[in-house]
Amino acid sequence: MGLKLAIPAETWPGEARVAATPDTVKVWTAAGHEVQVQSGAGLGAALPDAAYSAVGATVVKDAKATIKDADIVLKVRGPSADEIKALKPGAIVIATLDPHRERATLDALAAQKATAFAMEFVPRITRAQVMDVLSSQANLAGYRAVIETASAYGKAFPMMMTAAGTVAPAKVFIMGVGVAGLQAIATARRLGAVVSATDVRPATKEQVESLGAKFLAVEDEEFKNAQTAGGYAKEMSAEYKAKQAALTASHIAKQDIVITTALIPGRQAPILVTKEMVASMKPGSVLIDLAAPQGGNVEGCVADEVVDVNGVRIIGFSNIVASIAADASALYAKNLKAFVELLLNKDGQLAPDMEDEILKAALVTRDGAVVHPNLSK
Repeated sequence: MGLKLAIPAETWPGEARVAATPDTVKVWTAAGHEVQVQSGAGLGAALPDAAYSAVGATVVKDAKATIKDADIVLKVRGPSADEIKALKPGAIVIATLDPHRERATLDALAAQKATAFAMEFVPRITRAQVMDVLSSQANLAGYRAVIETASAYGKAFPMMMTAAGTVAPAKVFIMGVGVAGLQAIATARRLGAVVSATDVRPATKEQVESLGAKFLAVEDEEFKNAQTAGGYAKEMSAEYKAKQAALTASHIAKQDIVITTALIPGRQAPILVTKEMVASMKPGSVLIDLAAPQGGNVEGCVADEVVDVNGVRIIGFSNIVASIAADASALYAKNLKAFVELLLNKDGQLAPDMEDEILKAALVTRDGAVVHPNLSK
């Protein structure tokens, strides 16, 4: 007998993504599973109810009816209190749960005896790459940050030579060279900007330069040894931090656009751009802060607002990927599809091996308790 999977509509303000697309639903219905999709769940991603019905899903009027008998509930963001109450005991919930900041949601899931997996906790190992939602969404966030900046910036990105004169290219500085930062570099370069980037990890220098951008760092002996064997950044000395801050400050003053991407899971985002640095920039310059949901990398950033500081705009997106919901949903849905496969045996029955390293890492609630070791009160 097949499983029942539920895809309720998202309830977070401004969330346009959906946790399953007709492509992923088609795989499950073809395997004999029952899929219920709440009416309107895919509209923000340009996926009408008819697209789900066409691949065998049942479109259900409201969230409670969608969820109540489900074995597995798939969400983009954590479920609401009402959705949690609708879960049957033992139901599996898979979503980006923001576990460090949304403890009340975890406690409610535990009280309902739900088994919940946080997709943010999927380990970054080779076998789990296809489930890596942080990377799939950050890739689009980096791209979209540049597009949004190009729209907000009052000048052209590429150099343009005309009979009336030459338009200088925009100078773009990317702070943080993870997945989002690398895509931002590539996108800004494609648009013709002069791009520079910085990161505390020495290994990123080669990646930055391979994309045609300039790497900015105080490259002394301490910097060259600033990475652990596991690829993580080491804590730098106060002396090094002061030298790097001075270099960054002088560089930012010459930039038209700054995009910041530095996030630390479970912690406040580090301040990379001080109010003095913002004040040094030319009127018309734009900063986009992708760390806005965790306090921001730019001093003065406010999530989901545009702050004007003497003509310099600071844009704080808390969910930039929702503005590119169709592609973001397609990638996220494939991440979830791969994760669901881990829960099933070769006969398609629900038989999760909780000792599997991926499931073990992502598991946050089970048997009435919050069980993840990093989430103990």
